[in-house]
Amino acid sequence: MIVVTGATGNVGRALVERLVAEGRSVRAVSRRDAERTALPPGAEVTRLGSAGLFEGASKLFLHLQATGDRTGTVLDEARAAGVRHVVMLSSGIIQEGADETHPIHLVHARAERLVRDSGMEWTLLRPNAFSVNALQWAGQIRGGDTVRGPFADAATAPIHEDDIAAVAARSLLDAGHDGAVHRLTGPEALTNAGQVAAIGRVLGRDLTYVEVPVEEAEADFFPGMPRQVARAVLRSFAALVGTPPEITSTVEEVTGRPARTFAAWAEDHRSDFAP
Repeated sequence: MIVVTGATGNVGRALVERLVAEGRSVRAVSRRDAERTALPPGAEVTRLGSAGLFEGASKLFLHLQATGDRTGTVLDEARAAGVRHVVMLSSGIIQEGADETHPIHLVHARAERLVRDSGMEWTLLRPNAFSVNALQWAGQIRGGDTVRGPFADAATAPIHEDDIAAVAARSLLDAGHDGAVHRLTGPEALTNAGQVAAIGRVLGRDLTYVEVPVEEAEADFFPGMPRQVARAVLRSFAALVGTPPEITSTVEEVTGRPARTFAAWAEDHRSDFAP
């Protein structure tokens, strides 16, 4: 049995679908009722903290956004129940020379330490930019041909969420991933403006990215986010301007298939942007 937390998130859902397709027993952890998850019929749906969550389980996919402040407790319960291996979805922000005071770094570094100290075998996945982050522009694209946002020239190598899930599946199912730290990226560098243009090509439209001042972005583009975190995120975005992004071959090395391009992701998500 494999327990998957964050099972209705972008990566978790793709992982559950992959594991079920391979005939594996999956216990999908979700805040939603089973009938509302739209997960594959072969997945057993439960909630975090439910009795017997780890009964019969030997593997755990740990999604920090799903476990939050309960991460340490979840790991303790998993180990006590006999789980032997945990694969954690961490963040590419954890790297040599990183700003260790960055709020996102602090959260993920703490969780990684809990995983390393859990007494179980572990594998860490550290993806950089997600292609799915482009959904932040979906409303603007559905409404017109102009996207407004900060740092038009900020460059990343965005990765398809299903490529992250594919690496997670192999890390859970195959030998040789104990103690591994997998840094994950897409295969090509694209600026924010370049991503919007790529979405436009998939839609058959000429989309334009219009850069807005940082002050406007802080006020308008991070609703509900604590101001300190929003400012830290904007500083991270600013550092991407004029800096070639990290590009790894990890997806292909682990799965035997190259990481998908951003254009392929946009095609997969065409309906999210169509009016």
